[in-house]
Amino acid sequence: MALYIGLTVVTIAAAFFVNNQTAVQANAVTRQQMCNRILLAGIFSLLFLVSACRIYVGNDYMPYLQIFERIHKGQIVSTEIGFNAVVRVVQFFFGTGISAALVIFTIFAFGTVYFMLRAIYEQSVCFAWTFFLFMTSGYYFSSMMTVRYYFVLAIVLYAMKYAVKKNWLPFVFWILFAALFHKSVLFVIPVYWLAGRRWKKRHILLAAGMCVTFLVFGDFYRRIIFYFYPYYENSVFDTGSTSLVNIAKCICVLALTLLYYKYTVKADEKMRFYFYLNLGSLILYVFCSFMPEVSRIGYYLNVANIFLIPSVLKSIPDKKQKRFFAGVVALAFCLYFAMFLRDAYAEGIRLLPYQSWLFY
Repeated sequence: MALYIGLTVVTIAAAFFVNNQTAVQANAVTRQQMCNRILLAGIFSLLFLVSACRIYVGNDYMPYLQIFERIHKGQIVSTEIGFNAVVRVVQFFFGTGISAALVIFTIFAFGTVYFMLRAIYEQSVCFAWTFFLFMTSGYYFSSMMTVRYYFVLAIVLYAMKYAVKKNWLPFVFWILFAALFHKSVLFVIPVYWLAGRRWKKRHILLAAGMCVTFLVFGDFYRRIIFYFYPYYENSVFDTGSTSLVNIAKCICVLALTLLYYKYTVKADEKMRFYFYLNLGSLILYVFCSFMPEVSRIGYYLNVANIFLIPSVLKSIPDKKQKRFFAGVVALAFCLYFAMFLRDAYAEGIRLLPYQSWLFY
């Protein structure tokens, strides 16, 4: 646990010296830009090494070893063709032992950290705040627990900039690429398109009607889901439960945003996009518990809160109110992170104790 806390403290401290809003000068590198590059390289290296050097950490580590073996034997697996192709290429060069598995986990650790850091640097109004929320929300540490999913989530976070600008062709390209590793990501194409629309009163009424159908026709929606994702039916992921913690987080973010709605969402298309994603996430958690792994589906939406919250805090006109809510947000996410680490030893998580192949 000390390693995780130390890593979080050190990287967040470094993030506070990164200024991603600095002006870019043609044919010149400013002192701040050079500082940004050095700090980002340091943050990336720390996050990448901790993730890449782990062994038997994460609840899916052993199941993935079994999947690697089945792919080598040509047996049917539930993983997507892109992931299977990476595994086969690595096995061609490194064989089928634990060494090949370590290389595979290293490749996905590199991609996950790279896309997440690049997304945060390019899209946040304040790199330090967004990175703080990213770390304390557990997104980074959870990426060592569900490899394929968090690699895809990182790509979604990176591709979000195209959806915000309504540049749909590159957005769809990145999502289709991500679908080669986890096809659940296809869900974001229609949902992000809806989030990019300007909703009117009639649209809100239609959304309310859709929520009613989720409650009444849950079995019908389940049949559609399992047509595309048959491996989830009656699996350990098909529990019919939801996440009360995520519901609380969405409600709190919604309340804070509505409190300063006219300063952020009302006049800013980007903030409205993030606002609708948070609202959509809340709807999923409340009305769609029939979906397998509804929390993971919700993450495709509420991950945008790491951009939304800093923007709302920055827009608060009163300095005392800004400091108050900044303190409340910081305290709330620190408490959430403490709860996350407390449960990290649990059998279904197994992020602790941390083990590295360097000392194994």
